[in-house]
Amino acid sequence: MSGLGTRAIVEINQAANQFQSSIVIKVGKRYIDVKSILGLSITLFSNETYQLDIHGPDEAEAKQAMNQLFHKHGLPLADLIP
Repeated sequence: MSGLGTRAIVEINQAANQFQSSIVIKVGKRYIDVKSILGLSITLFSNETYQLDIHGPDEAEAKQAMNQLFHKHGLPLADLIP
């Protein structure tokens, strides 16, 4: 894995863990907890469009942060599930 890939995984994971909300990524038929660095490391770079499902008390802030990080690292993100 390239340094950029590792950096993206760590940044996304650390940001997700700052929120109380549940943050789940859907890739194909798989659902991965974004707060799991292992789950991200085996899923994040599968050249697919990612869909996030975020629910909880700080979901608006979490959605904004995840959207910014995915965009920053050039990871295609489908519309967030409302």
